Amino acid sequence: MNIITKKGNILEGTADLLVLGVFSGTQTLSGIAKTADRAMGGLITVAMAEEDFGGKIGDRLTMHTQDRLPARRIMLVGLGDKRTYNVEALRRVAAITVAYAAKINASTINSALMNYGLSAADAAQALTEGALLADYQYLVYKPSEIKRRAKLTVPTLTIVEMEAVLVRAAEKGIAVGEIYSRGAIYARDLVNEPASRMTPAHLRDHAERLAANDQNIKLKVYDRVACEKMGMEAFLAVAKGSDAEPYFLHLMYRPNEVNKTHKKITIVGKGLTFDSGGLSLQPAWSQEIMKCDMAGAAAVLGLFAVLPDMELNVEVHGLIAACENMPSGKAVHPGDIVTAMNGKSIEILNTDAEGRLTLADAMSYAVKKIKPDAMVDLATLTGACMVTLGKDIAGLMSNDDKLSARLGAAAVAAGEAVCPLPLPTDYAPLIIGDHADLRNIQRGRWGGTITAGIFLQEFVDGTPWAHLDIAGPAFNENEDFYYVKKGGTGYGVRLLLNWLQTL
Repeated sequence: MNIITKKGNILEGTADLLVLGVFSGTQTLSGIAKTADRAMGGLITVAMAEEDFGGKIGDRLTMHTQDRLPARRIMLVGLGDKRTYNVEALRRVAAITVAYAAKINASTINSALMNYGLSAADAAQALTEGALLADYQYLVYKPSEIKRRAKLTVPTLTIVEMEAVLVRAAEKGIAVGEIYSRGAIYARDLVNEPASRMTPAHLRDHAERLAANDQNIKLKVYDRVACEKMGMEAFLAVAKGSDAEPYFLHLMYRPNEVNKTHKKITIVGKGLTFDSGGLSLQPAWSQEIMKCDMAGAAAVLGLFAVLPDMELNVEVHGLIAACENMPSGKAVHPGDIVTAMNGKSIEILNTDAEGRLTLADAMSYAVKKIKPDAMVDLATLTGACMVTLGKDIAGLMSNDDKLSARLGAAAVAAGEAVCPLPLPTDYAPLIIGDHADLRNIQRGRWGGTITAGIFLQEFVDGTPWAHLDIAGPAFNENEDFYYVKKGGTGYGVRLLLNWLQTL
């Protein structure tokens, strides 16, 4: 999909589809919508009443213009309550537009900016993100669909505005929205790959291409032997049962011009390219989507795919401990004890609580080798988080209130929901081992998400840190939800970009 801007009167432009927004509770049309209704001889008002169009998010009303306007069809989309209107509403409006345009095979779409109370740049960025993410399809293994789409005209969404200053601002917003979307789509593609192809070596190959394509990105790759020398027993214990070789990846982005006060940030992404549960084997229904257990790593790679285009004045390190968790005669046993890179010993009582083991060594590496100003990890870590927060909200745990607040604000801006969860010191005894410093699962059944966060905190050594448990929102098992497609969602890329822009 192409997204462009144009200066002019939106009602005078030819298009297959004309899109205008209406707030809920609207009794009488105003502005552009009112002018369009007059041109249509009041038919829009009549249709609104007959179809009970309420203007809620998700509502749409479509009709042929019957040559009363240059556009062939007109669509009114609900903007929701004017008092709570935000960029997320616009992303959903764009997704509704893309879905309907595909249904009628529209190749030209003219849309109002709909920047009511929003900056023109923010509104255009939101429309761009919503449109591009909604237009996404993973078709690698559907050659007939690839051929069909290749025959179609690539649709163009034109944001039309009368004022030149708004058009210029919108162009900047489109450029940013395209970068954000490209990063999220990169991550989606990685998650949607089957595990037979998306191996640790495949993640390594992606990292190598990113580093080869931009001089500002450097990469260090550590193989099994190098990880053994660094003392990464926890990470390597998870990899023992698989024939696929593990790799520890360290990406670094450093901008061309760095001032003396630039921040050094580390992003850690869980990189389990497939998680069978190991000897603590998962049930078959759960394994069906365990290719998504590297969604944190995908977010890191998606971020680095677009970081050079953002021109941020911040140094970013991305860490991925990539491996498979498989059962075999070589696999780690329940009850085994390993020592992490920071010297802490861990009883592995459940081999399906493996992500925290790989993250423990990755975070220890960050503390020892990078010494970041702040560290964030993203991990599809616990099913308990989905029990607590559902499928659409990530759990956020942090040892730093300012970092937590900034990530929360970035999540709101990105439309990627998070919910803060505590790290109570009273729960710390639940992860103390009987025969080692720590155990990789809590005592008892309850508080699995929080105790996982408390476990990870043992490896940050006071570094300002936040943990995002993305087990729910990283993968959509149901039907498409606005611009969130079925399969990998690319969750976290846009959130992180929003946050990094504030540093």
